[in-house]
Amino acid sequence: MAGVKRGCLTVLAILLLGAALLAAAGAWFWHSQRGFADAPITPAQTSVVIAPGDGLATVVRKLREAGVDEGNDTQWQLLARQLDAAGKLKVGEYALDAKLTPRELLTRMRQGRTLQHRVTIVEGWNIRQLRAALKRAEPLIHTTDDLDDAALMKALGFPGQHPEGRFLPETYVYQRGDKDVDVLKRAHAAMEKELAAAWESRADDLPLNSPHELLILASIIEKETALPSERPQIAGVFARRLKMGMRLQTDPTVIYGIGSSYDGNIRKRDLTTDTPYNTYTRTGLTPTPIAMPGRDALQAAARPAAGDALYFVAVGDGSGAHVFSSSYTDHNAAVARYLQQLRQQRAQQQAAPQ
Repeated sequence: MAGVKRGCLTVLAILLLGAALLAAAGAWFWHSQRGFADAPITPAQTSVVIAPGDGLATVVRKLREAGVDEGNDTQWQLLARQLDAAGKLKVGEYALDAKLTPRELLTRMRQGRTLQHRVTIVEGWNIRQLRAALKRAEPLIHTTDDLDDAALMKALGFPGQHPEGRFLPETYVYQRGDKDVDVLKRAHAAMEKELAAAWESRADDLPLNSPHELLILASIIEKETALPSERPQIAGVFARRLKMGMRLQTDPTVIYGIGSSYDGNIRKRDLTTDTPYNTYTRTGLTPTPIAMPGRDALQAAARPAAGDALYFVAVGDGSGAHVFSSSYTDHNAAVARYLQQLRQQRAQQQAAPQ
């Protein structure tokens, strides 16, 4: 009987020891798995791309190729099951950086939080500058580089429309795989929306006949000043001139008419040479916008500031501000002060040690 009891005790001891070993092994494995899941990765590349059809094994292989050496295949598989990510990783490009953990990375892939790229359309850019910026944007897929402006607008669904001024200055977010035409369609739709809103809120006595004319005036205002506070004042000057039948006489339109041959200087012959965009030789607005106006310029064109000023000229102190005058005599005096300021600046630059 005693032998039986000793045998039972021995079996019990073995079972308890086995259970303890299993518990210890489980604790070690749990600690190891948790340490893997929550430790920052050390990638050699900045992103990884999940393509259509990629399973977890393929994604892990791509992570290895990107320099992510943390964990083994089993640990990645167990973590994916724990996060309900196995078989649910979404297609796209994902950022890799040393702040991410495997848990965070798989969660992003499960939720489809892909890497976002940005391209900015700057207020006052013309269509050439916009297209050049899109051509430089990576990894945007370029499908319009070889199209002329007319073919570009046709591709966007607006055949016959002049492209100038038709894209709202803003920062646009896109993902790998997006096309330049996708960004342009969004920018065009955004401008249509803002232009419609500005036209709807326009002043009752605005001397403009259509949203297109408002867009043209807004583009001229955009090029005349970089100071948001001055845009309504400049809009007021132009609105009063249009009502009176005065020529706008604004240099940015002349520059636009010169085109790519403009060398940074406006000469007397430029002001007297007639082009459709020379507002010194022609009355009224230019035939098209001359730049991409922002929201502030659109609103200024729609609701010009009240007043009696008909002229303005730069202060010349580097601030970008202007002096507004209601009489030609006062304007000439302001121009004289501007020229004197300009001469003083040039003299100081010449006198400065090289």
